[in-house]
Amino acid sequence: MEVYNDYNNGAPRRLYRSNNRMLGGVCAGVAEYLNIDPTVARVVAIVLFFTPFIPALLIYLFMCLLVPNKPM
Repeated sequence: MEVYNDYNNGAPRRLYRSNNRMLGGVCAGVAEYLNIDPTVARVVAIVLFFTPFIPALLIYLFMCLLVPNKPM
């Protein structure tokens, strides 16, 4: 599924790790992709880290490895 928006002339949005990073840039990258505040994404990630049924830390580490850095 590709998401299109107006500010990039109809090109599909891509998920990148952000340069506005605390650790790996994953939460900030997801926040940029969803057009929300990075603090909200970070708080949600912290809450999910303490949820026993969701392996959020493992997902975060995989995203650090698989999601490319944002091009300059």
